[in-house]
Amino acid sequence: MSVTRRHLLAAGAGAAVTAGVHQGASAADLPPLGTYDVVVIGSGAAGMTAALTAAKQGLSTVVLEKAPTFGGSAARSGAGIWIPNNPVLLAAGVPDTPAKAAAYLAAVVGPDVPAARQRAFLTHGPAMISFVLANSPLRFRWMEGYSDYYPELPGGLPNGRSIEPDQFDGKLLGAELAHLNPPYLDVPAGLVVFSADYKWLALSAVSLKGAAVAAECLARGTKAALLGQTPLTMGQSLAAGLRKGLLDANVPVRLNTPLTELYVENGTVAGAVTPGGLYRARRGVIVGSGGFEHNAAMRAQYQRQPIGTEWTVGAKENTGDGIRAGQRLGADVALMDDAWWGPAIPLPGEPYFCLAERTLPGGLVVNAAGRRFVNEAAPYSDVVHTMYDRNPTDPDIPAWLIVDQNYRNRYLFRDIAPTFVLPADWYGSGAARKAWTFDALATSIGVPAAALRTTVDRFNSLALKGDDTDFGRGDSAYDHYYTDPSVLPNSCLAPLWLPPYYAFRLVPGDLGTKGGLVTDARARVLRPDGSVVPGLYAAGNASAAVMGHSYAGAGSTIGPAMTFGYVAGRDIAGVL
Repeated sequence: MSVTRRHLLAAGAGAAVTAGVHQGASAADLPPLGTYDVVVIGSGAAGMTAALTAAKQGLSTVVLEKAPTFGGSAARSGAGIWIPNNPVLLAAGVPDTPAKAAAYLAAVVGPDVPAARQRAFLTHGPAMISFVLANSPLRFRWMEGYSDYYPELPGGLPNGRSIEPDQFDGKLLGAELAHLNPPYLDVPAGLVVFSADYKWLALSAVSLKGAAVAAECLARGTKAALLGQTPLTMGQSLAAGLRKGLLDANVPVRLNTPLTELYVENGTVAGAVTPGGLYRARRGVIVGSGGFEHNAAMRAQYQRQPIGTEWTVGAKENTGDGIRAGQRLGADVALMDDAWWGPAIPLPGEPYFCLAERTLPGGLVVNAAGRRFVNEAAPYSDVVHTMYDRNPTDPDIPAWLIVDQNYRNRYLFRDIAPTFVLPADWYGSGAARKAWTFDALATSIGVPAAALRTTVDRFNSLALKGDDTDFGRGDSAYDHYYTDPSVLPNSCLAPLWLPPYYAFRLVPGDLGTKGGLVTDARARVLRPDGSVVPGLYAAGNASAAVMGHSYAGAGSTIGPAMTFGYVAGRDIAGVL
């Protein structure tokens, strides 16, 4: 009996339910709230794509959303979308092929995910993008230069396969715009910023291209203001564009409507129970309700310590409701130990998911012993996997990002401009430390001073040579995305020499969990014996990720979420 199965049984999830709902309620006990062909749980990228697909196949569809807003974690995100061979990439001249994509995904994912699911993602992903382009006002842009995360593997592309939403006018949503889930980070007022711009905005004080990109962002914002638009980009654009598609397709989105149970009739999932009553589904229910990143009990049960709900940037409503409802019907789960990890700084109020800051030259990461332990520029999920793997014997949680004043004079840090003073509450909360010597900095963060000095001296010698023989920082094309091209011979590496020095606390953050209901190539939910739970589908972070324990490129969360939402909608309609 597997660990997953033990967890399932311990939670009472293996109980057979053949009629009514779990705990014995019948339809007669539940106020009827409508009958539809398809009921979709969750209004993130997976749920809205699924609903749009079903509706465009002529199926009556409703979306049930727990939050008072729509968009979920997708609306909060940078909205990168990783889908090989999609029409946006091919139109931009990206030299992708199905053979390259299949070789690369297989090399990245390995045996953790069945080949049939990998093929389904690669086959249906491009068609999904074409469908969204044809059935919503969304448009997309290639994120040129944002490398696949392992471009040296067979089929990897150093120039990248990721796309992102183009600018969208929020006024097209009318009054519904007020219900859009806010972004994780606000775009500066007056600017229109794409995800691909942040690489250059971080360099705007030291790079002519960075300054030009900043000017372009301002020009876009000025133009939108003159046209009377409400410009949206990134996750805001993605969620708003999908919502507009649903509005045009007359698909209702019921906010403040959490799933409490899946309704089963004659052995088939036939609806969703909410606090207000029952939404019946003639053809099926699609669970797109997100992961369990804000469920402390589930994180403690399935994931490694230390872990907490305060380090995630996922939508706060993501507490595993859909996953647990599926488990109670006997559904299998997988990858529950994993998440879309990334080092995060636990700032007051909300953690900050570190991308460029740990990669830019002039910084290094040390553990509790004052030693480097990882390539700081590696894919963010790999950095956290390393933190957890090493922590029991060589504590790396928390770790510390160390930078000098030269770094602070040159680069944007989160949204703090170069040379600007960091907020006092960063220091007060313990998220940041500052000192005029490395010895004093070591004392303030509780690491051995001699070890930190030795580590910095070693790092500086490697940086001056431009060759990190200790951890290979800069060996991969991916390492150079969030770096400074003016720094030679290695844009990832520069010595720390100018006091004062800064330390930023790093913990295992995440964009959401990646474990969930096990599904097949048709997005149907499966039991541990491989049989199908009739009428039940899942996509997005409510399902076990097609990426397995890895991460192919920017948008490996949203790309598959939308794709398997599309697959589910078409399978229910009988047109897959």
